[in-house]
Amino acid sequence: MSGPVALLKASHPEPGGAVTLAMTLLAVGVGHRGWSVLGVAAAIGATQLSVGWVNDWLDADRDRVAGRTDKPVASGAVSRRTVGIAGLIASLAVPLLGLPFGPAATACITLVGVFALLYDWPLKSTPLSVLPYLVAFGLMPAFVVIALPGHPWPPAWLVAAGALLGGGAHFANVLPDLDDDAATGVVGLPHRIGATGSQVAAGCLLLAATLTLVLGPPGPPSWAGVAAAAAAAVVLPLGWYAGRRAQRRGARQVAMFRSVIVVALLDVVLLVFSGRVL
Repeated sequence: MSGPVALLKASHPEPGGAVTLAMTLLAVGVGHRGWSVLGVAAAIGATQLSVGWVNDWLDADRDRVAGRTDKPVASGAVSRRTVGIAGLIASLAVPLLGLPFGPAATACITLVGVFALLYDWPLKSTPLSVLPYLVAFGLMPAFVVIALPGHPWPPAWLVAAGALLGGGAHFANVLPDLDDDAATGVVGLPHRIGATGSQVAAGCLLLAATLTLVLGPPGPPSWAGVAAAAAAAVVLPLGWYAGRRAQRRGARQVAMFRSVIVVALLDVVLLVFSGRVL
């Protein structure tokens, strides 16, 4: 693995890229065009690079002890110092990339970056581990709206939906790794309430996000929104039932994890298309 590729992998490119893409599509939906779309993508992308690189910089020793060969720093594919410097540069770039959109947007995207880093340290292994997700994911769509010409205030339902989606994503994200995380000293809220509690929390938060995105915008809900809400209401119980039928504990968690991911994807699609009603 080459140095640049290892550095990119240390940023957690899959979830970071997915968040950046979703917010970029939302930006197009709410009316951003040209350089403005690229500016939003760059600012959101910087927050994701920052939190990913700082996470791997902080966890380097723990990942080595755990034998995490999938982690570039732990495997020696890239140095901890390089990842740390990259995380610092990305963190400092966040407010600078917000400046072209005005003071309010700059403050908003800076708070996104700050709360993302607060997850890395010190909240990741505390009962408040979900708080950075709630705040950062609520503020990201707010930034997209505030960054528009005239700096309109984002509707409360959009901020609430983003926060609920972020909270659900936190519980869903750790489901496959609860045991490994706990064994290496990560004891956040999902680890404290256990696999079943995390499954319930993820499902409830994501379903609440779905209903907020369907019922929040002015006017009657669209047929597509109603269909998405109905699908979420069916998929989650099916995942729970499949998990109950599974023989192995790992298989039970995977079944529920997959159903939660389906609902999360539905929420992302609804979030992106919600820009059309703003």
